[in-house]
Amino acid sequence: MYLLGYDIGSSSVKASLIDAGTGKLINSSSYPKQEATIHAPAQGWAEQNPDDWWNYLKHATNELLATSVNKKEIKAIGISYQMHGLVLVDKNQKVLRPSIIWCDSRAASYGEKAFNEIGKEKCLASLLNSPGNFTASKLKWVKENEPEIYSKIYKIMLPGDYIAMRLTGNIQTTASGLSEGIFWDFKQNKIADFLLDYYGFKSEFIPEIVPTFSLQGKIKQEIALELSLPQGIEVTYRAGDQPNNAFSLNVLQPGEIAATAGTSGVVYGVSDQVKYDPKSRVNTFLHVNNHENSRRNGILLCINGAGILNSWVHKNMANDIAYDEMNMEANKISPGSDGLFILPFGNGVERIFENKEKGCSIHNLQFNIHTKAHVYRAAQEGIAFSFYYGMKIMEEMGMKIKTIKAGNANLFLSPIFRETLANLSGAEIQLFNTDGSIGAARAAGIGAGIFKNDQEAFIGLTLIGETKPVKELYANYQELYTNWEKHL
Repeated sequence: MYLLGYDIGSSSVKASLIDAGTGKLINSSSYPKQEATIHAPAQGWAEQNPDDWWNYLKHATNELLATSVNKKEIKAIGISYQMHGLVLVDKNQKVLRPSIIWCDSRAASYGEKAFNEIGKEKCLASLLNSPGNFTASKLKWVKENEPEIYSKIYKIMLPGDYIAMRLTGNIQTTASGLSEGIFWDFKQNKIADFLLDYYGFKSEFIPEIVPTFSLQGKIKQEIALELSLPQGIEVTYRAGDQPNNAFSLNVLQPGEIAATAGTSGVVYGVSDQVKYDPKSRVNTFLHVNNHENSRRNGILLCINGAGILNSWVHKNMANDIAYDEMNMEANKISPGSDGLFILPFGNGVERIFENKEKGCSIHNLQFNIHTKAHVYRAAQEGIAFSFYYGMKIMEEMGMKIKTIKAGNANLFLSPIFRETLANLSGAEIQLFNTDGSIGAARAAGIGAGIFKNDQEAFIGLTLIGETKPVKELYANYQELYTNWEKHL
């Protein structure tokens, strides 16, 4: 019996097939092979065409099923997706405009105005966040700037809701997803009507709410043919990429921490408390396993400018050498990069700076000292320093970060990044054989009732590496961080 998971990212769509009985990965594939294009029609904007996600999914599925598997044994599908994106469709389920995705910053001023006019106390007590640059504020931007498109809206969706709609024909969402878009009232445990009223949105725009783990529809006959899959496979799970990443790592209980370091960087902790940062620099959402009798909230630190800096350096300075070779060259340079510091914040506004756009900058560059290898190392150190900056905010909220769990992917493949973060924070970093698409496949098994409990779902999840902090280096790394922080 097999389970299929999709991870709809801004860089690519990844598909994984696992054996439900053993948890073993059967095959995985991603598309496109180079990073997907993010369109920027104006400064601070970031858009992608939802139809492109669907085409990427088709390519990834075709590659995935090229291996010899009995397709009839695929019993359920789970979907992970890039958070905070806005997808608009009309009554015929046709997309009205490109999706305004997570790193688009055009709506920040609308969220800031809402925060002040509704009242900071009301927003933080009920939403646990400022409306900020999240999905609700992006919809307000459309309302004010594209009234003709706004007038045609039938439903609004998150990226994963759109993919589920393409698969099943059902337009649905989850409470967890609505909380990611800042549409959820934590006090009332329902849609935040007061925010809809303030922005002037119709409540009918919100899709039907279904449980995160549940039967959410079956793939349509024509879609089964298009994807070369058997008819009737159930879609049984959907979640934003960061709550799903935490699930993938079996981070489900209060005090547990998960992290990713892809295009953006995220540290995500689980809490059973209703907490918020007074400045909304880190954000609180409903976790995937939240229930009325067992509250589970996810406290999320997000740095937009993380792995995208490493990718930019790779594209523009590394002369097409592999990332491993970049890491080897960077490892020849001493910690601190001989005084070279890089701020990685060149991917739009940053929540940790109260939705201000810092920009990426390089400091103390000396032409007679520094080489490309110094830049390679300083970029990774700067990203690790930015993680630590945000982690200190989480600690102010009462989070105690002793262990960080992560998939063996992206920047966590780099010893420099891992060692810098571990030695600076004092937290042990544990790497596991999982990713978002594998986690979505496991979660589909829970939603379909194939797994009786969480323990069964995580058969096959294996610790494959550890980076422990070196106490003797803590003071040195703290000094490096202090010098980096002076340039903020």
